[in-house]
Amino acid sequence: MIQRTPFADALTYVLMVAGFFLLIGPFIVVISGASQSVQQVNSVPFSFMPQGELFTNAATAWERANLGNALLNSMIMATLVTIGKVALSACTAFAIVFFRSPLKHFFFWTVFITLMLPLEVRVVPTYSVAADLFQPFRSILGLFGIEVSVEWNLLNSYSGLTLPLVATATGTFLYRQFFMTIPDELAEAARMDGSGPVRFFVEMLLPLSRTNMAALTTIMFVYAWNQYLWPLLMITDPSYKTVMMSLRALLPAEDGIPDWNVTLAGSLIIILPPLLVVAFLQRWFVRGLVSSDK
Repeated sequence: MIQRTPFADALTYVLMVAGFFLLIGPFIVVISGASQSVQQVNSVPFSFMPQGELFTNAATAWERANLGNALLNSMIMATLVTIGKVALSACTAFAIVFFRSPLKHFFFWTVFITLMLPLEVRVVPTYSVAADLFQPFRSILGLFGIEVSVEWNLLNSYSGLTLPLVATATGTFLYRQFFMTIPDELAEAARMDGSGPVRFFVEMLLPLSRTNMAALTTIMFVYAWNQYLWPLLMITDPSYKTVMMSLRALLPAEDGIPDWNVTLAGSLIIILPPLLVVAFLQRWFVRGLVSSDK
């Protein structure tokens, strides 16, 4: 048992307050700067008091960066990636935990090792495959003297934005850890009642893993929403641009007016959807990560 003392309590509160201001400080700057005029946002020292230009700056940012179309593209991308990651990781963990196979541990650790290979490391081969899906098959068939001239790429498409990001070792690990807490008697009882693997998975495991699903949904939505490098490589058509790609259009020109107030207003619009998702799912997010009574 940890003994509480006045000094320890005071130190704890000081650290909590300091951490709070470190985290909330950038948001205060964004909100304050987004509501100021050009002269106010560039004044020294910077004023943290909000002003009355928020809606004007937001309208300018919305039109300059075409944020309506970009928000739609990012919402479609983040939603599809989130659904794919949650579904695929649940199915993968279910197969690893509940199916008897001498290689299941090998497959799990093979998936888990991919955590050390983020998208930035494997972006070149992934882009190569996405730019020509049949290239690996043509190479294999070429070894046998078979030539195939079919080509298909995922550039400038929602499938190209989402499919390469669907696989997730993090989600597989979270689901595996939860499924391992399920008593063997539950699976045995379901088997004796005539329930097949699919029915057991859909009607029993998925309802029990709602909190894990909410936690993973929160993490993966924010991850997909903040993607910049992959959309930058896959998209050349402006109609498929995401909000992270549109941030560049919000930056002031080198020889133009330093209207950072418009940039901050656009940034505020862009961060609102993930903030709303986190705020809506935060209770289940915390419960899914730290709860031991599942």
